[in-house]
Amino acid sequence: QVPLVESGGGLVQAGGSLRLSCAASGIIIRINAMGWYRQAPGKQRELVAAITSGGSTNYADSVKGRFTISRDNAKNTVYPQMNSLKPEDTAVYYCNAQPANSRYSDYWGQGTQVTVSS
Repeated sequence: QVPLVESGGGLVQAGGSLRLSCAASGIIIRINAMGWYRQAPGKQRELVAAITSGGSTNYADSVKGRFTISRDNAKNTVYPQMNSLKPEDTAVYYCNAQPANSRYSDYWGQGTQVTVSS
């Protein structure tokens, strides 16, 4: 079973919105933080937004005020709502799940393309 199942990427015009989702349906150990990273061509992967099981959030400066991440702990699913999208938001977005036990490695999704046209 795939650990993380992502959905919601696609093509949108600048100023538009997209809502991604990531379900940790294939993970049986306890998860602490879940979040999304992105990687644009020629750039390093960077954190976009993350949320802990307690609801604490962390956002990249470049998305603050535009992106909101929420989480359904019962479903182990996170939903980043991305508004006011800009062409510079174009990237492959990857879901991440951080196990509560540090002995286990992070889980990564397969990635979903988000393209914002100007």
